[in-house]
Amino acid sequence: MSGDELDEADEMELSGADLAEALEPRLDAFDVTRRAREAYGPDGRLPLPRQVGWPIFPFEPDGLRMQEVRDPVLPEPPRNGENGPEECWTCTSGPGEVVWDDERWLVSMSTEPQSVPGVTLHTRAHLDFHELTDELGAELGVLLVRAQRALASIGGVGRVHVYKWGDGGAHLHIFVVARPAGMIQLKGMYLSTWMSALPPLPADEWDAIRRHVAGALA
Repeated sequence: MSGDELDEADEMELSGADLAEALEPRLDAFDVTRRAREAYGPDGRLPLPRQVGWPIFPFEPDGLRMQEVRDPVLPEPPRNGENGPEECWTCTSGPGEVVWDDERWLVSMSTEPQSVPGVTLHTRAHLDFHELTDELGAELGVLLVRAQRALASIGGVGRVHVYKWGDGGAHLHIFVVARPAGMIQLKGMYLSTWMSALPPLPADEWDAIRRHVAGALA
């Protein structure tokens, strides 16, 4: 067998694991879009996801359908604060909603009544999640637990959720939100949807909750 034939035989013996290791890890939005459109049903839409059958799904499924999968937008539009702290909501909002802070962290809570209690954790410096040092990351973990405990100590709270998206702002912000005990529909991922639909709490109740959270974090 010639040298060329040996090289060809070696290539043919590459295992699936070898081939997988040779692939560059990446996520291609255009490929995801193409495959999604190939999966369209007769109505020109993706099938509804299985979550529509969950007891916590907040919408009645009759008449629902998925939006069309739109073309990717690259480069993505800049987020708030992407161009620096002078254009950042967090950096320019002032201390009015802050219920706790130290030299590196801020915890804010709306002064206007909301439907359920929640706080937002921010770095004091204009940093995004991937820019945290290991030290700041460790502090964040401790602060998340403290925020969870503060909200969980409110009477009538069944569970505390943590949300991190980051698609709207370039300054790190993590939401910690309390779910009322017994409101089973609000379990899981859809609490963030119900928050925008439910009416706000009475102002006096909200103020009392806000003072309690500030005291629990102190």
